[in-house]
Amino acid sequence: MANNRIDLLIHNIGTLITMQGNRETRKGSEMSEVAAVRRGAVAIRDGIIAAAGPEDEVLAQIGGLPVERKHDAEGRLVTPGLIDPHTHLVHGGSREHELDLKLKGVSYLEILAQGGGILSTVRSTRQATEEELYSKAKQSLDTMLSLGVTTAEAKSGYGLTLEDELKQLRVARRLNQEHPVDLVSTFMGAHMVPEEYKGRSGEFVRLVIEQMLPEVKRQGLAEFCDVFCEHGVFSVEESEQILLAAKEMGFGLKIHADEIEPMGGAQLAGKLGCISAEHLIAASDEGLEAMRQAGVVAVCLPATSFNLRLKQHARARRMIEMGLAVALSTDYNPGSSPTESLQLVMTLGCLNLGMTPEEVLTAVTINAAHAIGKADTVGSLEAGKQADLVIFKADKLAYLPYHFGINHVHTVLKRGNMVVSDGTLIR
Repeated sequence: MANNRIDLLIHNIGTLITMQGNRETRKGSEMSEVAAVRRGAVAIRDGIIAAAGPEDEVLAQIGGLPVERKHDAEGRLVTPGLIDPHTHLVHGGSREHELDLKLKGVSYLEILAQGGGILSTVRSTRQATEEELYSKAKQSLDTMLSLGVTTAEAKSGYGLTLEDELKQLRVARRLNQEHPVDLVSTFMGAHMVPEEYKGRSGEFVRLVIEQMLPEVKRQGLAEFCDVFCEHGVFSVEESEQILLAAKEMGFGLKIHADEIEPMGGAQLAGKLGCISAEHLIAASDEGLEAMRQAGVVAVCLPATSFNLRLKQHARARRMIEMGLAVALSTDYNPGSSPTESLQLVMTLGCLNLGMTPEEVLTAVTINAAHAIGKADTVGSLEAGKQADLVIFKADKLAYLPYHFGINHVHTVLKRGNMVVSDGTLIR
């Protein structure tokens, strides 16, 4: 080894899950291959993993290099830092007033048609100052970190004007600079047709393409572009127009596809080669096959279908059988999924989507990293990657989704720095 020291050695790990072995997405049966070892260790230098694996092998690899600090994992479970690849982190207000409507059987699309839902949050976000949005989003990001999330995606889409979209993206950029959690920004100006453009969706699409996308690109505020392809929102044709324009400008592509109705969004994701397609509750086999052939990651959001009380869930089991790469996410937002808990999502992945604990962990680590284009630096514990990891108050992986409703996190390391200790954020 070139350097002459190890900054931190985490040893006496009961079960170490590394996710080593496959540089591509884990598809189909590969999602069960988590590269778990008993009595493991992780050696860290300059915030980067120097070695990870069985403790005796790690000690042999680092040889006689001095170790500045040691941390005894006390036989606990250690995994890569969790990754949340689909959130609407920056927004104003909340929508608890819609709970009564849901309980009375009013659907998501009906609430939207009445001017609620996303449009309600748009009004709150437009009224909020940048500092207010920052403070609210930071609180949620703190919660995510305390629950083991070390990297997350953050979408805009609650401004729907050029300046308000830029406002959201500036908040995400500042959080990425100042908060331990790494954020990947996605521009989603096409989240909804704003009230002032009602009946004139074509004009709004032109606004997104001709004004919003170029300015977001000029300021370097987002890596990806997303669009909500859904009945009453943006058609397949409109979605394709926006995404093709974004692709020409150098954005990576994402799509909210087939969440409520089978619109053909999954087929469009395959056609355009999107990095990921999200929701997919109503996606057809034809759409899933198009995604499989194009290597699109299927991002399933079980907390959303749970909260909307939908009878149908994304067919994750079918996706895995077809050979797709599946990721899981909270879809944290103020309406359809107001939760920051990726641990809850892991439980729902097992109970409602029929995934195994191994598949679930793959879906919130390495596959989630691929869904946001960051698998070269995070998502697994192997030499050369960031030292992002979680020590859980458990000794078996299955215990995490089995014992739900609590926080299992004991310690979180981000770039080799301890940011959560004994379940508490280190300020």
